[in-house]
Amino acid sequence: MKPSSQAVPPGARETRAAPHVRDRLDLRTAMRCLLCAVAPAALVGAVNAGQQVLLAGRVLGQDEPPGWRGALVHALGFPPSPESPGASLVVGLSCAIPVLLVAAGSGWLWSQLFARVRGRSSPEMLPVAVTLFALTLPPGIPLWQVALGSSFAIVVGLEIFGGTGRNPVHPALVGFAFLYFAYPASFSGPGTWVALEGAPSTTVLGTLSQGGAAALQTTRVQWMDTLLGWQAGALGVTSALACVAGGVFLVYAQLASWRIMLGGVLGLAVTAALVNTVGDSMRPQVGLPWHWHLTTGSFAFGIVFLATDPVTSPDTAPARLVYGILIGALTVLVRVFSPAHPEGAMLAILLGNVLAPVLDHATIRLHRWRRSRRRG
Repeated sequence: MKPSSQAVPPGARETRAAPHVRDRLDLRTAMRCLLCAVAPAALVGAVNAGQQVLLAGRVLGQDEPPGWRGALVHALGFPPSPESPGASLVVGLSCAIPVLLVAAGSGWLWSQLFARVRGRSSPEMLPVAVTLFALTLPPGIPLWQVALGSSFAIVVGLEIFGGTGRNPVHPALVGFAFLYFAYPASFSGPGTWVALEGAPSTTVLGTLSQGGAAALQTTRVQWMDTLLGWQAGALGVTSALACVAGGVFLVYAQLASWRIMLGGVLGLAVTAALVNTVGDSMRPQVGLPWHWHLTTGSFAFGIVFLATDPVTSPDTAPARLVYGILIGALTVLVRVFSPAHPEGAMLAILLGNVLAPVLDHATIRLHRWRRSRRRG
């Protein structure tokens, strides 16, 4: 029986399909809050992407960014220098906006196709999924690969399972993993992490995996740079501090579990300490302090915005803590013992999504066993 209009609070929306929301914070509002939470990381990432281009241009002897980007900087009256925040922002947005538009456009087309076939509206998760997917990509990735990865994320990671609330793994991770394994050169070749042709760039973790601590010292990147976000990396994952700010907002709005974030930091810190104590000293990343693991790569972004997704993470409180610890530990293990994958965080979260139902099942079984023991 359909509930009467008096049973619905003023301003609330009726939900006709899962997931159901029990208060005034409906699904669309929750998705808007997620986009607001990720906005600081995206903004810092855009400025950093532009600054990396300008720094690489200075090393290559280029006075300004080539092509239309340099013309745009001049038209807006900014000096083409990495010390200019305005120039860095303009160049960074010129790298990020095309990626975001292509990811959103291709995802929207597939969602409209499935919506017509099923006779319903597009999934509410679509804007968040394509945004998070785009922010995990290198600024120099070809746009046709962005369209392909976004299509794979929406079709395989979301729509074929029924849409929002039914996906077993995060769609952004599905798209990222597809591109990462199908086109590995797009995540390791020259000009990948800095959108400038001829720039021999790599991430901090990539440099470390290739030459160890000695190679890392040649980059002159300090830990504070990795905390603030001034390092080569994906479009929205470089600033750990901005990710922490977004995580605080999500926890305050009760849209993310603090247990997952805390568990991720604990698992990463403890595993890094153990590896540094008993690990093989010949491996390049053995000896890297845990706080470097925390702020380099995409761990902070992943543990805040991807691992805490309420659909793909565990439902029970103990399982959430174990889930976070598992992701943190796997991140360090992949980084240290798999030289082919210096990042590790995204793969760890993807595996955590797969194991989330198992963790919930084990937690419930353990609770029932304890209750039966108390009752005799």
